[in-house]
Amino acid sequence: MAKVEFLTEETFKSKVFNYEENKDWKFEGELPCIIDFYADWCQPCKMVAPILEELSSEYAGKVNVYKIDTEAERNLAGMFGIQSIPSLLFVPKDGQPQMAVGALPKDTFKRAIKDVFNVE
Repeated sequence: MAKVEFLTEETFKSKVFNYEENKDWKFEGELPCIIDFYADWCQPCKMVAPILEELSSEYAGKVNVYKIDTEAERNLAGMFGIQSIPSLLFVPKDGQPQMAVGALPKDTFKRAIKDVFNVE
C-alpha cells in the first residue's frame, strides 16, 4: 500500500526537481505527484491529511503523494512562494506544475488528477 511520503530538500531534488542542476523546470519523478505544503499547527491541513492518505492508496502506482513541512523546509516553501497553507502542487510528468490553495474536498482532487495528470 502506498504511503504519503515526507520530503526534505535532499529527497525533493531526487524525486521532484533538482533546482541546483536545472534552471528550468525538469521533473525528476517516475509518476505524476501531488505535493502538500503544510504545517503541524494548521487546522485545514489536518482536514486534507486523511484525504491525501486515501488518494495515495487509491492511486498507488499511478500518482505519488508527498508532503513538505513548511516550517522545517523553509527553502522549498520559499522557492514555490507559499503564502498560505495548505498549498497543493500538482506535478504532471510532462508540463508545468499547477498550484491549488486551500483544503480541497476529495472529489476536487480526483478531478484535478484526471484533468492535470490524465489519470483515472
